[in-house]
Amino acid sequence: MRIDYDAILFDAGGVLVLPDPTVLAPLLEPYGGETSVELHRRAHYAAMAAKSREQALETDWDAYNVTYVRTVGVRDDLVHHAAEVLDHTRTAHLWRWPIPETLSALSALADRGVPMGVVSNASGQVEAALALAEVCQAGEGACTAMRVVVDSHVVGVAKPDPRIFDFALPHFDEFERDRIVYVGDSVVMDVGGAAAAGLTPVLIDPYDDHDGADFHRIKTVADLL
Repeated sequence: MRIDYDAILFDAGGVLVLPDPTVLAPLLEPYGGETSVELHRRAHYAAMAAKSREQALETDWDAYNVTYVRTVGVRDDLVHHAAEVLDHTRTAHLWRWPIPETLSALSALADRGVPMGVVSNASGQVEAALALAEVCQAGEGACTAMRVVVDSHVVGVAKPDPRIFDFALPHFDEFERDRIVYVGDSVVMDVGGAAAAGLTPVLIDPYDDHDGADFHRIKTVADLL
């Protein structure tokens, strides 16, 4: 299914960065969890799919935590203990591990002159975290330039409320809304919120967890090139 667009808005978590597997892997190893970074990447998307199936909102991470620890191989008798530990450890500041193929894709999109921005449910840290991870920043700088970085905590509106996009769209006012894609990893937060705002939602779904869905899906940001 072809995606036609003039500009891109990105979610941060699951699209640009992941909760740091170099911290979570040794955290869960005592419970039987495997330490492969690739498996922890897989665990995030499996967990987000579970969260979406539960129609869980931003503050409800129970399905995510249980699915994550099961996916990395935590022992059955320790799943709920490990999930609680994960819940207390996976803080906002741990969403800092840059997705390697996303970095190269952002650079290529910037080279092509594609206008880009970030709209994220966060805790006031996302702009600094993305810059520290050397992913991007608002305006020109050392990393890929974004026209704007919107943090839900800063603006006081969170997805799936479509009003959060009103803080970004003035930076893209030369484009029709349906010609702006929003790339996220949550059906409820991102697909639902973007569609309600009149944007074209695109779900990043590297492992086909949403096969047969009626919205656009990509495996990596590079698919937008």
